[in-house]
Amino acid sequence: MKKKKKGCFAAAGLMMICVFVMVSFFLILLFSNNELLKSLPFDVKPIVLERLTDYKPLVEDELDEKGLTEYTSLVLGMIYQESKGRGNDPMQSSESLGLKRNEIKNPQTSIKQGIKQFTLMYKIGKKKGVDLDTIIQSYNMGAGYIDFVAEHGGSHTEELAKQYSEQQVKKNPKLYTCGGNKNNFRYPYCYGDYTYAEKVKAKTKTVEQSLNVAAFETLEE
Repeated sequence: MKKKKKGCFAAAGLMMICVFVMVSFFLILLFSNNELLKSLPFDVKPIVLERLTDYKPLVEDELDEKGLTEYTSLVLGMIYQESKGRGNDPMQSSESLGLKRNEIKNPQTSIKQGIKQFTLMYKIGKKKGVDLDTIIQSYNMGAGYIDFVAEHGGSHTEELAKQYSEQQVKKNPKLYTCGGNKNNFRYPYCYGDYTYAEKVKAKTKTVEQSLNVAAFETLEE
């Protein structure tokens, strides 16, 4: 009996060593291959930042064409919030082209369209005299939100975003239902995400601190 037990313990120990070696080899392979790492369906901060680093040159180039390079960190923060850099539509800009969500199948196309949309919101917002938070929120809620805020003091608040969302829900209650989930934090304000601007700004700070990107400027008067 004792010999059998010793044999079982030895076999179990050998198996554990083999598993440890295999897992260690896999982790070394994984973390030495950035492309493999970024393709994994994990959204931990280091992986997300690797994805954003890849998109940073394109974001800078596109914003430079628009004369808005000071908003590089902000746009990267938007990508972080929209998709964490995953997928073929990292800026979730399909709908701004009148397409269904995620119909854009190329990340570069997504970013170019997303920045085009951001630039449009920026120009409208500046013309209407609203603050930058309103412009950020309008990427999520559309240009109508800029008009709404302009008529209510010119500065974004989550309360104003809720009011605007509620208006849009009343116009189409069958569409904006939060998926029928009353436990959704947005319910009953199911049009857009009234917390979007704050989430983007938090992600933008992470980008600035981690990727050494200059802080974005506030809206010029």
